[in-house]
Amino acid sequence: MGLTMRSKLSATPYSTLRRVYPAGRTLALSTLLMVASGNALAQWEGSVGAGVFSVPEYLGSDENETRGWPSASITYGDTFYASVRDGIGWNLLRQGNWKVSPFITYQSGRDNDGELRGLDKVDDGAAAGVRARYSNGPWGLEAATKAPIGGDIDGYEADLKASWRTMLSEQMAFTVGPQLTYSSDDWTNDMFGISPSESARSGLAAYQADDGYFRLGLTSSLSYYLTRDWSVTGLVGVSRLTGDAADSPIVKDEGDETQVMGGALINYHF
Repeated sequence: MGLTMRSKLSATPYSTLRRVYPAGRTLALSTLLMVASGNALAQWEGSVGAGVFSVPEYLGSDENETRGWPSASITYGDTFYASVRDGIGWNLLRQGNWKVSPFITYQSGRDNDGELRGLDKVDDGAAAGVRARYSNGPWGLEAATKAPIGGDIDGYEADLKASWRTMLSEQMAFTVGPQLTYSSDDWTNDMFGISPSESARSGLAAYQADDGYFRLGLTSSLSYYLTRDWSVTGLVGVSRLTGDAADSPIVKDEGDETQVMGGALINYHF
């Protein structure tokens, strides 16, 4: 009954409602409109926060640096989502435990300082793609593919992630899962290739990536809910580069195929 009334109200102009409802029912009409608005607002959920992380200086680096990191996410029911990690997406297909969404996200490039001084900078940009998610109790599965829009990276990248989540106590949650990422040959060459002119400036051997590569990873997090609204989360992760990325002098001579990251976040949930 409530859903039927809300759908009718949302489709009916206010001027029409005034004609339909006598003056003596103004209070009832106002109450119904407030309830409808309240239910719409109740579908919005999210969190905002910040953290500090130790992360590789660049993808393939053997040294870490400390960075501040923003944390923000918001959802509208099971339709819309936006977050620092996943970008902005719209679940156009929702069937059972499956959701499929087009999305747009930020795509980071690579600086040319430190060990990479003399190489060209790879500018950041945006990327657009499609993401599919499956959830069943504590288990989650995600597959996504994206292509850059702007910036200095071409080609495409595909991700496959799995996760398992459990409550260790009423206030503590643990999540762990593997990740597999494939980057196409163009993407790999833009990130790990070295042109003759870059070689002359940097002293690194010229390198052309002819094939794509896989990146294998494992991440875990432990969240403790201080109150209903506040939580603290610790994260650790490890990843390893393979193929033409691992063979690049950027990684082989100056960096390392294996990178480790870790840090902590504090979030306010609303």
